[in-house]
Amino acid sequence: MTDEVVFYYNPMSRARIVHWMLEEVGAPYRMELVSFDKGEHKKPAFLAVNPMGKLPAIVHRNTAVTESAAICAYLADAFPAARLAPGIDEPARGTYFRWMFFGAGCVEAASIDRMLGRPQPERTTALGYGTYNDTLNALEKALIPGPYILGDQFSAADVYIGSQIGFGMMTKSLEARPVFQEYMARLSERPAYKRFNEQANGYAAQMKAAG
Repeated sequence: MTDEVVFYYNPMSRARIVHWMLEEVGAPYRMELVSFDKGEHKKPAFLAVNPMGKLPAIVHRNTAVTESAAICAYLADAFPAARLAPGIDEPARGTYFRWMFFGAGCVEAASIDRMLGRPQPERTTALGYGTYNDTLNALEKALIPGPYILGDQFSAADVYIGSQIGFGMMTKSLEARPVFQEYMARLSERPAYKRFNEQANGYAAQMKAAG
């Protein structure tokens, strides 16, 4: 069984998160470009991988994995040599999972609601993230000790949370607080981040030219 990761990709999607993660992992992967313009994400071949018809998605060891946070967590465990997740017996693993899934359950929802201008409901307790300000305050508190979510240890949680912060500040759906800006400045200096970003820009130009 090959250990190659098949990566379904479009640079104008959340698949950019997994692209960065794969560069951090250093594992062999093969890209399968999925054109939104041609509707390839809703065709049977891709729906067999992800019935939602959304990116990102990977297939590894004959198993499909979808959802950005799940893929990041999966890859960190599947390729432990990259040291992108605390070991199962390490106390830091609890903190790692806490903030990884806070990103999935709270940061993403809060920032997308803000980006789309959705009004805050009267019963904020019905929302998983509560309020936008509570979410950002909690995220800021997690990052203040630094330099990373787990202190000195960079992890897959930084890939996922960092991607959300970068996108949020770019779209102005997340306040550009100094802590967030400093955190992103550190992450953007990582060689894997620079590689993925350069590659993503190239793929975007390639897909635009292909129509």
